[in-house]
Amino acid sequence: MDYEPPFLEVYKPLLLQNSHGVGVDDGVSGIRNDKSEWCELPLIDLSRLSLDHVEREECMKEMSEAARTWGFFQVVNHGVSQELLQNLRHEQMEVFRNPFAEKTRENFLNLPPRSYRWGNPSATNLSQISWSEAFHLFLPDIARIEDQHQSLRSSIEAFASAVAPLAERLLQILAQKLNMKFSYFQENCSANTCFLRLNRYPPCPLHSRVFGLLPHTDSSFLTILNQDQIGGLQLMKDGKWISVKPNPQALVVNIGDLFQAVSNDKYISAKHQVVGGEKEERFSVAYFYNPRKDAVIESEMMPAVYRKFSFGEYREQIEKDVKKTGDKVGLSRFLLSQ
Repeated sequence: MDYEPPFLEVYKPLLLQNSHGVGVDDGVSGIRNDKSEWCELPLIDLSRLSLDHVEREECMKEMSEAARTWGFFQVVNHGVSQELLQNLRHEQMEVFRNPFAEKTRENFLNLPPRSYRWGNPSATNLSQISWSEAFHLFLPDIARIEDQHQSLRSSIEAFASAVAPLAERLLQILAQKLNMKFSYFQENCSANTCFLRLNRYPPCPLHSRVFGLLPHTDSSFLTILNQDQIGGLQLMKDGKWISVKPNPQALVVNIGDLFQAVSNDKYISAKHQVVGGEKEERFSVAYFYNPRKDAVIESEMMPAVYRKFSFGEYREQIEKDVKKTGDKVGLSRFLLSQ
């Protein structure tokens, strides 16, 4: 099909080199693709925030506890309509059906270069192969999407408009439970600093040997994910990979590196990954609540675990590490105890 990225062609040398090597589900990486082992994330019903004081406090407490122990939770009654999510999913499927040659064209959709990304063409071994494609969209760039794709632009704008206040609401609660000032986030984050990522995971004939998306943590304060019902998302819990059971009514929320840093490790940015699927394609869309590049990341709590750094410095360090090692090192680079 002309819309599929040339995964096999680009990865063929690596696959031939490792034709007798281990796969990603052999226990070395710890990956598990057994749906019988799906686990339900802590479920937070946000309608409880509108009830009496006791219910509201209990709801906030459960959210904070999930951020401390899982780094992940899911929310229902979140205010983002199913109709909106279905419309976006339809448009998302349509845009990924464009020919690969079109998607890689420099001005496709009138978006900045590198908005469309696929796989990891610079991978040097099987563990660095990512069998997925994505559109990476900073919120101000959404308005640039050309008129012939107006329905796509409208659906993305509607999703961003609905999820942005939800992210702020969740962030405010989580900050409050640690006695952190929410004004810090208001001063450093805005619609101009956040971004969306539309993801597609094509059917993968080598699903037992490669990842859909490599193990990683998010370099955000908070991430909100809408995933389809096929499954594939896994997270690290107590040293083991567990599969997240899809919930059609829920959005998945996870703590990012920056929130772990400013919370002084009270909240955890959990490592997660996406496994490849043999026959079914998978879609998701993620909203990343990020600050300005010059925002100073520093905990109010003492003794501080991490040294003070800017978001721009953090991103630059990640780029250096990925270029040098093929992997993101992350927060451990900024520990004060080094």
